Amino acid sequence: MANYRHRRVSQEILREVNDILQKKVRDPRVEGVTITEVDLTGDLQQATIYYTSLAELASDREKIQQGLDKATGLIRRELGQRLQIYKTPEITFAVDESVAYGSHIDELINKLNRTEH
Repeated sequence: MANYRHRRVSQEILREVNDILQKKVRDPRVEGVTITEVDLTGDLQQATIYYTSLAELASDREKIQQGLDKATGLIRRELGQRLQIYKTPEITFAVDESVAYGSHIDELINKLNRTEH
């Protein structure tokens, strides 16, 4: 039963944070950021929110992280108003490396296919 609630709260946070980033956060550094996953602790007190962006440069990624870190208070307050849970979790943002890793694997497979022909 708790596992079901854990997944449901994670999905709700994902949906709400995407909505908050689009509608409430006015910082140009976080435009084009997509939330991909929310990793929530078992007691629902800590949430790590993974995001992706089309930014390729490391300096752009740093600016995005700074913008998200600055907007953390606003996002947490909005989450507290929107979610029906006892305590709003502390949130931290982290880059989702799975998209870059998937692209790298895809590139390697394409290289293998080219060398076979």
